[in-house]
Amino acid sequence: MASPPSEGGLNGKIILVTGAAKRIGRGIALRLAQEGARVAIHYDRSEAEARRTAEECGGAELFRANLESVPQIQQMFADVEQRLGRLDGLVNNAARFTRFDPLEITEKDWDFIHAVNLKAVFFCCQQAARIMKRQGEGRIVNISSLGGIRPWAEHAHYCASKAGVIMLTKALSKAFAPEITVNSVAPGVIPFDDIDERGKRMIENTPAGRGGTPAEIADAVVFFLRSSNFVTGQILAIDGGLSLR
Repeated sequence: MASPPSEGGLNGKIILVTGAAKRIGRGIALRLAQEGARVAIHYDRSEAEARRTAEECGGAELFRANLESVPQIQQMFADVEQRLGRLDGLVNNAARFTRFDPLEITEKDWDFIHAVNLKAVFFCCQQAARIMKRQGEGRIVNISSLGGIRPWAEHAHYCASKAGVIMLTKALSKAFAPEITVNSVAPGVIPFDDIDERGKRMIENTPAGRGGTPAEIADAVVFFLRSSNFVTGQILAIDGGLSLR
């Protein structure tokens, strides 16, 4: 049976964060660096932002990959193991978000979302677990969404992808046990400068009376990364109570 994380929490742990250049991913990476982890920053197109995040994380290693490509995912994990020596944690944060009337969604629209939001999450989990199994221990945290818990009429494709992440988390927590835990954080509305009127209305309906912050999502991620293998297959909604409405 895998042992609990070593004394000292995340200090010195190698943790890969996908989509870590901006927004929630950046917040998670910064928090992990503050906790003493050696953060591996994944990005695709946002190189300038990724480099800034890496600098703020104390000179974190950068890994570029198009997550639509399984061979590039495989190469990224091979590079992480080669350059950093091991992999203690994975945070699957990278995601896409679009809004369409379901009657107007095309195959291209569907694949655009699912290729990164669900397919890539699975193959990142698979590659990470292969490394972690050899080591005898590991922690995976998948960032899902309130949209995977509550249905949104104009985001059917997105909701389906994030609901898939939630079920994938549960299935893999059984498949990878006992050495590896797999848990999920489901953010509610985390406002940035581009928040639209619909997002503002959701905040108004949030029992907490406000939107969340990347730091609050990072708190939940850290909890799962620190936890023993007795905490697995869990979905933690960080949404100010909005999922209760």
